[in-house]
Amino acid sequence: MPQTLSTREANLFRTVIRHYEDKQYKRGLKAAEQILKKNPRHGDTMSMKALIMNSQGKTEEAFALAKEALTVDMKSHICWHVYGILYRQHKNFDEAIKAYKFALKLEPESQQIQRDLAVLQVQIRDYQGYVQSRFAMLKAKPHLRQNWTALAIAYQLEGSLEQAENILTTYEKSMTNVPLKTDQEHSEALLYKNTIIAERGDIKRALEHLESDCKNCLDRLAVMEMRARYLGQLNRKEEAAKAWRALLDRNPEHPEYYKGLIEALEIDEKDEAALKAIYDEYAAKYPRSDAAKRLPLNFLTGDSFKAAAKSYLTNMLDRGVPSVFANLKHLYSEVAKKEAILALAEEYLKEHKGSEQANGDSSKGVGAALYFLAQHYNYHLSRDLAKAMEYVEQAIELDPKNVDFHMTKARIFKHQGDTAKASETMDRARSLDTKDRYINSKAAKYQLRNNENEKALETMGLFTRAETVGGPLADLTDMQCMWFLTEDGEAWQRRGNTGLALKRFTTIHNIFDIWQEDQFDFHSFSLRKGQIRAYVDMIRWEDSIREHPFYFRAALDAVKLYLDMFEKQQASANGTNGTGEATNGEDAAEKKKAAKKARKEAQKAEREAAEKAAKQDPNKATAKKDEEPKKKDDDPNGLKLAATTDPLGDAMKFLTNILQFSPKNIEGQVAGFDVYIRRKKYLLALRCLNAAQALNPEHPRVKEQFAELQKAVESLDDAQSAKVKEVLKAKFSS
Repeated sequence: MPQTLSTREANLFRTVIRHYEDKQYKRGLKAAEQILKKNPRHGDTMSMKALIMNSQGKTEEAFALAKEALTVDMKSHICWHVYGILYRQHKNFDEAIKAYKFALKLEPESQQIQRDLAVLQVQIRDYQGYVQSRFAMLKAKPHLRQNWTALAIAYQLEGSLEQAENILTTYEKSMTNVPLKTDQEHSEALLYKNTIIAERGDIKRALEHLESDCKNCLDRLAVMEMRARYLGQLNRKEEAAKAWRALLDRNPEHPEYYKGLIEALEIDEKDEAALKAIYDEYAAKYPRSDAAKRLPLNFLTGDSFKAAAKSYLTNMLDRGVPSVFANLKHLYSEVAKKEAILALAEEYLKEHKGSEQANGDSSKGVGAALYFLAQHYNYHLSRDLAKAMEYVEQAIELDPKNVDFHMTKARIFKHQGDTAKASETMDRARSLDTKDRYINSKAAKYQLRNNENEKALETMGLFTRAETVGGPLADLTDMQCMWFLTEDGEAWQRRGNTGLALKRFTTIHNIFDIWQEDQFDFHSFSLRKGQIRAYVDMIRWEDSIREHPFYFRAALDAVKLYLDMFEKQQASANGTNGTGEATNGEDAAEKKKAAKKARKEAQKAEREAAEKAAKQDPNKATAKKDEEPKKKDDDPNGLKLAATTDPLGDAMKFLTNILQFSPKNIEGQVAGFDVYIRRKKYLLALRCLNAAQALNPEHPRVKEQFAELQKAVESLDDAQSAKVKEVLKAKFSS
């Protein structure tokens, strides 16, 4: 039988909840213990104490106490709600949902439990359950607009677009007061409804709705863009052209607006004169517009191209614009254009030779031309590193303190394969402008490419927060600086430090987990603030987040490293007396030495952190004493990761995401085959091989893997599945 609290203790229990919500955990724990001293079997207080303990990092004790609270009071919705929160915080979402649903059976009117359940359902993409939860919340509080909007979003995500539109229309009809024109939430809701109508494919009605209901919406740019697109889709070309012209008057640098205008005017893509006339019109109207002068270079040919390219290149070099080569290098895929641009640059240099300091700025004119030609010969489609070095040396002689010139020289050294000189030269460029974060990051990157991990971290430390406990690396990890973590991991991998390499790749994997978990903050926030379209875009983006090149690169590096570890373990297991034993002994000695060094580094880092903490303002420490404790990293040097006995099993954490989210990347399929063939998962290996063959049948690894799989099939014994043999042999016979 659950204990009942007196009035005084009931008030104290409410303060426990308030202290937890304010993150004043010590006070909350003290108040909970006061209640439990008189009522040791009060389930709700035990649950709240468990929740506070969990926030203090005492996970096991918290779960044990929460379970005990349930045995004391099985019919308490608070106990079940807390139990669900604990599971949610530890990412066991299925169990959390079960607990929330049980809590709702006991307290069907609880908005907090219903909201927590709905948020969890959309987080795990259980859209049917999310619709049900949002419908229940709407029935409970139909006067809140965000409940109507949330239900519409739930229907949209589930795929029921008609229902989503009906919900929004029903609310609009129920409104008694006309919203103000400055009402941001109403404006966003109207535009959101318009996107749903368009998503249903009814473009005509979407346009009518846009012109009638959305004409006063606050996001004017979105309204103009949507109207221009709808008019084009409805084949109302004249009106569409006017709409695109209005957008170009607003922003003459947007390439998509030019594309939309050309489509609306129905100009043939081969009619160079007509196309050029459009761009010339806006180049004359907006003389400072770069796009109107640059975009025609994409379609012009022959003498027309040379004339336009000369005008553009001369203007940019005269002004000394550093990005001119970056603007033009995409044209190098066409040989004629590449050669024409080179001839124009050389002609410009020849004409201006001798006037280096005419305007007192060596980065313009001749300096800009030398810089352009150095980049031209350094580019992979027109590479001649000797000429590139010749031009960049001339540019540096002209202006020895120009950062861009020294950076290009470092890139040339990199392409020559001299990473040491590249790193040294890039650091020289950094020293010329110590307040520029970009060149500082470039210098660190080149140091990592030269396997100078410690020096690179020191360089990055010039722009990290000095007070961060754990030093620059901790700050870079907190800031989720993935390019650094990736390059650092690859450098450690080249240096043979498996532990630190795996640690960096795992950190990147965890950062993407954090990004997914960060959605929790927006499920309620976006509805509260009325940012509906951005929220739906975020949900769809999160669904494919691991397609990101940063994740793919780190995951592929990790898989290759685990494969290498597996091969070494196999070689070690198959080693015989003599050389094999000697090699094993050397490996063991190396591992022992590396572990000792890593322990020393960890102890040094802890000492430095302790010294920093001791120097901190004691008042600041007191102010933060009730905050959630930062989880201590029990494997800072990756020793546990490197000591795995199942490298292929650990590789699957990365490989599964590679194959699911980047199936069109052949390197991922090749790595998948390598893992599956070693795990003796022959059908899965065949699936990866088929995918790789479909992507590029001429890839050298595809033929090697085909032979490897064929050999593996022939060695299958009779005890193994006959079906597997049949499928694989059918593949080989075809």
